[in-house]
Amino acid sequence: MSDNQPEPAPRPAWRSSRYGLAVCFLLSLLAVWFALRVILFLQFRPRLLPSTSEVLWMFLDGVHRDFYVALLFTVPLLFWFLIVPNRWFTQVWHRMLLGLGLFLFWLGEVFLLAAEYYFFDEFRSRFNTVAVDYLDNPREVLTNIWVSYPVVPVLAACGLVSLVWLVVALRRHRSMWDRPHSPGVRVLWLVGALALAAGLTRTIQFQGPTISLDRTLDEMADNGALSFARAAWTHNLDFAQFYKTMPLDAAYARVRRLLAEPNAQFVGGGNDLRQRIAGDTSRPRLNVVILLEESLGSEFWGSLGRPGESLTPQMDKLTTEEGWLFTNIYACGNRTVRGFEGVLSGFPPLPGGSIVTRDRSDNIESLARVLKRDGYSTVFFYGGRGVFDSMKPYALRNGWDRFLEHNPPFNDAFPQPHFATIWGVSDEEVYARAIQEFRALSLSGKPFLGTIMSVSNHKPYTYPRGRIPDDPDRPNPTREKVVKYSDWCLGQFFRDAKREPFWTNTVFVVVADHGARVYGSQKIPIFSYEIPLVILGPAVVKQPQRLGMLGSSLDVSPTVLGLIGRPYETLFFGRDLLHDPPEQGRALLNHNRDIGLYTRQRLVVLGLNKTVEFYQGDPKGAGLTPLESPSAADREFEDDCIALYQVADDLYTHRRYHLDP
Repeated sequence: MSDNQPEPAPRPAWRSSRYGLAVCFLLSLLAVWFALRVILFLQFRPRLLPSTSEVLWMFLDGVHRDFYVALLFTVPLLFWFLIVPNRWFTQVWHRMLLGLGLFLFWLGEVFLLAAEYYFFDEFRSRFNTVAVDYLDNPREVLTNIWVSYPVVPVLAACGLVSLVWLVVALRRHRSMWDRPHSPGVRVLWLVGALALAAGLTRTIQFQGPTISLDRTLDEMADNGALSFARAAWTHNLDFAQFYKTMPLDAAYARVRRLLAEPNAQFVGGGNDLRQRIAGDTSRPRLNVVILLEESLGSEFWGSLGRPGESLTPQMDKLTTEEGWLFTNIYACGNRTVRGFEGVLSGFPPLPGGSIVTRDRSDNIESLARVLKRDGYSTVFFYGGRGVFDSMKPYALRNGWDRFLEHNPPFNDAFPQPHFATIWGVSDEEVYARAIQEFRALSLSGKPFLGTIMSVSNHKPYTYPRGRIPDDPDRPNPTREKVVKYSDWCLGQFFRDAKREPFWTNTVFVVVADHGARVYGSQKIPIFSYEIPLVILGPAVVKQPQRLGMLGSSLDVSPTVLGLIGRPYETLFFGRDLLHDPPEQGRALLNHNRDIGLYTRQRLVVLGLNKTVEFYQGDPKGAGLTPLESPSAADREFEDDCIALYQVADDLYTHRRYHLDP
C-alpha cells in the first residue's frame, strides 16, 4: 500500500464479537418483519388507495413496533451471553448448542411469517383472538393446516432460510468465540437493552395502531407478536377498565327501554332484565329445528344478491317457493362461538372471548332452557368433537339433554362415517342421523328442539364425490365448491324431512354462524358479517316472503319463540323480528377487541382504552364512512351501545344471565 493511500478504518471490535451477533439478530428480525409488511401491503392493499402520508405512517409505526418486539426477542440472547462464562463460550458443545438454538428460533420465526401471511389472507388481520382460541384446539387446527396448506414445502423453505441465516451470521462473527468479555461489559449490554425496552414501552400504543381510518391499514402497521399477546391478554378482560361505561343503574334503565316490547312485561327489579312474554297457552308446542351453518354467509346466495352463479341453488329454490327469507341480518362476530351465544343464547358479543369458552357459562339462558321449561326434549348434533370451542360443555350445561358428536372412541354417534375430515363427519351424514332422531322424538309425542351445527364448509374444502358436478379430487379445492356441497346437503335434508310426519308441526330455521371471510375498512367490517336467516315449515309459513327488517343473530331465538306463540320468560337481548316495530332494528357486533351497535344507518364502535368511533351509511350500498362530527342523536346512540354491553357484562360476570336455579 502506497504512502498516499489512507488505511481503512479499523472495524469496531464489538462487531465481530458475540454482541455483533446480537445486533445482527435484531436487525434480521426488523428486516423480515418489514418484508412481510411490504408483502401484505402489496397483496392486500385497501380498495380505496390510502394517501401517501398514511402509507408512510403505516410503515414508520410498523418499524417502531417491530424494533420494540425485536429488542424484547434479543434480551434472552443477551441474558445467555451474560450467564455463560468465557471459558464455556469457546467450547465446542456451546457452539453447537447456541447454533442449534438460533436455528430452531429462526425456523419457528420464518414459519410464523408464512402462517401470518395465510392468516391475514383469511381474516385480514394480524394474529388475533381467533389465533388464541385455535391454540386451545390443536388437534383440529394443526391437522387442518397440514391438509389445507403446503406445510412440507413451507417447512423446507423455512429450514433453508434458517440455515442460510445461521451460516452467514456465524461466518461473519466467527471470531466471537475467542473474544472474552468482562462481567461488567456483559451486564452493561443486558441492562442497556432492558432500559431501552422499558423506555420504548411508554411509546407503544398497545391497543393497536390507529394511523388510518382504514382497519386493514392499521392491521398492516401492527406487529404479529404484539397483536397475539394483546389478544391473549384481553381474552377475559375487565370491561369497566377498558371500555366506556355509565352508572350501572342508568345503564339498566336504558337497556330496559331498549328491550321493551308491546307484549312483554319486566318481572324483576330495576337491575333485572327478566321479561314475561305474553302468549296463548292453547297454542300447540311446535317442534323447532335449527340448522346452524358453518360460514354460509350471504355472499354465496343468489337469492341474496350474489352476482353471477349462485352457489346455493337448493336454498334459493326453497326460500323462493316456500320460505321466509330475511335479507338484512348480521352475525355478531366472525367465529362459530359468536354464532352460538347470539343465535342460541340471545347474548351480546362481549369483547375478548365468547361466553361459550369462558369460565362462568355453566348456567346461562338459552333457547333450550326456555323450551325445556315448556316441556320440550332437546338434542344437539355436531359432526366433530364437542370439546372444540367448548361446544359440548356449553350445550349440556345450558339446556340440551344430549349432545351427539363424532368423537371416536368416546360416545361416537357416527361410528362408521362414509366421509369425514378433521373437522368431522360430512353434513349429509349428520343430517341423516338427525332425521332418525327427530322421527323417534316425534313418535314419543313430546315436542323437541333439535340443533345441528354443520362442519363441511371449512378448509380443507373437501366433500364426497357424486353430490355436485364439481370434482372433489381436482387440485386446489375451493370454498365455492364446498358451499355448493353444503347447499346440496341442506336440499337433501329438507327433501327427507318432507317425507316425515314431523314436517307439518315443526319450525325449521337455517342461519349461518358467521360469514366466510373478513373484509372491510371499518373497525368492525360489517359488510362481511351479513348472513342469511330462513324459516321454513308449513306450520308457520303459509306463503313465501322476503323480509327486510334489520336484525342480528340475537334475534333468532325471540323470533322463533314468537312464531310458536306460547308464553315464556327469558333474559334475551334480541327481539322478535316479526312482531316488534321495524324501526327498532339493530345489530350488535364484535371484531377482535372492538364492539359495536348498528341501527338506522349508523354504526358506533367502542374500543379499548375507552375509545369511540362513528360511521354512517348502508353496508349494502356504498359502504360506511367515518362520521367526523357526531350529533346529539349519535351521542344518544353511543349511550345505547355502552349500556347494552355494560349490562351484558354485568349479568354474565355476576352469573345472573339465567332463570333456572
